[in-house]
Amino acid sequence: MSTTTDDSTVRGGVVSRTGEVLTPKRHRGQLAARIVVGAGMAFILAYCLAPFYWMVVSSLRRPSEGRSTQLIPCPLSVENYIAVFAPGNHFTRSLLNSLIVAGGTTALVVALGVLGAYALARLDFRGKVAVMFLIVATSMFPVITLVVPLLKLFTGGYDWFPWNWINTYQAMILPSISFALPLAVWNLNAYFRQLPVELEQAAMVDGTTRMGAFFRVILPLAVPGIFTTAIITFIAAWNEFLIALTMVNDPLMQTANVAISKFTGISGYDTPYGTKMAAGVIVTIPLIIVVLLFQRRIIGGLAAGSVK
Repeated sequence: MSTTTDDSTVRGGVVSRTGEVLTPKRHRGQLAARIVVGAGMAFILAYCLAPFYWMVVSSLRRPSEGRSTQLIPCPLSVENYIAVFAPGNHFTRSLLNSLIVAGGTTALVVALGVLGAYALARLDFRGKVAVMFLIVATSMFPVITLVVPLLKLFTGGYDWFPWNWINTYQAMILPSISFALPLAVWNLNAYFRQLPVELEQAAMVDGTTRMGAFFRVILPLAVPGIFTTAIITFIAAWNEFLIALTMVNDPLMQTANVAISKFTGISGYDTPYGTKMAAGVIVTIPLIIVVLLFQRRIIGGLAAGSVK
């Protein structure tokens, strides 16, 4: 079956996929726009991936070629990866510590953030706007300004807090929660506001309580948003460095990022570039796997809402 178009309409023009007639000048303009957009996307992709590519390439060089500038190492070597797991580096234990700190931070942030965000989204009380702005303001303090007070607190420097938490997981998890929770509450609050309140009202008409409606109706619908918040929180906690560096001086309790910063070369004074690059690749791989496995949920959490 074929279709016909009036010659006077399409003479000197091109019919687009949507049936729109494009003049040659307009057609060239759209083609140029596509080329510009494609070139821009290619530049952004190359700009974002270039550091990771250089890290992988540097990790595959021989230890003696740490400062080489070759784009492709020749020959390939895995000596740097073997050196990462040398007994003196305690890197396996450091990876476990990072997993515990990031996992604990994510679990607590999600649990507290969901309840706080739901309360701010559904309950009306005096000073609600001020509370929201206060939550956002708490995330604006630079970490470096709070390190000294936290260090004094966790070493028992205050009479009302006599416990010594240095070289413990809670000394790294609790400060990380204070920085990750405001963003989680803000994101989840916006997500809960998009969900129709009529769903809860219908559930309460059927006999359930407000909390029952929250756990049985709203919480399942909010899974994409919760997943997105959890992944963002996990990545932030996994990459955290300053708090872990300050609160921990035991090599067996330090996280992976702190362990990498303390790698030393053969003489103890030179910088093992290849070993640090290999450790950086190992630390980055879990984040890449998480994002690849849950990318649909991440996108769904960022784009979904009442539409679902």
